[in-house]
Amino acid sequence: MDLEEHRKKIDKIDDEVLKLINSRVRIAVEIGKIKDRESKEYHAPDRERGILERLESQNKGPLPSESVRAIYREIMSASLALQHRVCIAYLGPEATFTHLAALEKFGASVHYLSAKSIADVFADVEKGRAEYGVVPIENSMEGGVTHTLDMFIDSELKIWAEMFLTISHNLLSNVPLEDIRIVYSHPQAFAQCRRWVESNLSGVVLKEVSSTAEAAELSSSEEGAAAIASEVASRLYSLKIVAKGIEDGVSNLTRFLVISKSSPERTGADKTSVMFSIKDRVGALYDMLQPFRKCGINLTKIESRPSRRKAWDYFFFVDIMGHRKDENTARALKELEKECVYLRILGSYPMAESVDSGQ
Repeated sequence: MDLEEHRKKIDKIDDEVLKLINSRVRIAVEIGKIKDRESKEYHAPDRERGILERLESQNKGPLPSESVRAIYREIMSASLALQHRVCIAYLGPEATFTHLAALEKFGASVHYLSAKSIADVFADVEKGRAEYGVVPIENSMEGGVTHTLDMFIDSELKIWAEMFLTISHNLLSNVPLEDIRIVYSHPQAFAQCRRWVESNLSGVVLKEVSSTAEAAELSSSEEGAAAIASEVASRLYSLKIVAKGIEDGVSNLTRFLVISKSSPERTGADKTSVMFSIKDRVGALYDMLQPFRKCGINLTKIESRPSRRKAWDYFFFVDIMGHRKDENTARALKELEKECVYLRILGSYPMAESVDSGQ
């Protein structure tokens, strides 16, 4: 066949694909009506995960699995938006890595609400301005985002889902490297690019701002300024990429949490996060961790934060493999609770895979 014949064949296939997509969406809208009658959550991460895993297992190519995920993420995003006007609050402004993580999770069809701080994201969800919120929780190079942990101390919100994004930082500016006299960025971004900055920007003023997106916005209007930010930010604020991939680590992952007023269904591949405080005595923390060892449960994270209620009083945050309704997990948490001054399950939610932000 010649070129025109191939194109006609593609047009015919596109017509069929469009019909099938709309048929799928119509069914999804009907499902939304059932969820509304039964007061069920519109977003179902367990179902979403099952769909993507099934499609990946059936995919014979040449379309890569990553492309299959991207296509269906947007189809499911459009379906969700037609079922119900879903709003996602995120630590903004637009083009921050938290915004990119939110887009990766929920797609482009839902409504997004930019928040100025992590506290504002929590407030937006608590007050019903958004159904879900997306916040950073830890970075593979720089550790935990303490403000997010602190918010859980006083908030009743739960963890709905998690996601990992591979973070790539870029030096953005409209002047050459040798003409840059000031660089704006978020403190975490500066920390993750410390060696590169010391080697290539010696003597340049480094100024911390609230987000990488704000850094890009500032540098776009200031002569001799630059920003460390994402590739998306370069397009949004019309900046050139002076240097690409300047982060120090080979694998720079940030973990994000989706917060909500409710909890998702069990998937069989889940993680549980808990927060507890203990009595001030010798060996107390060691004793608190014994129920997990006895029940054969793997701990993936433990971190402490001051309670802010009295001196030397701490809350401990622990991530464990398994769902709170799993037999072993439930038994371990019951034993743990007996020894705690305070215990709260922050959520059981589907484990996430790492995603490349492409930025």
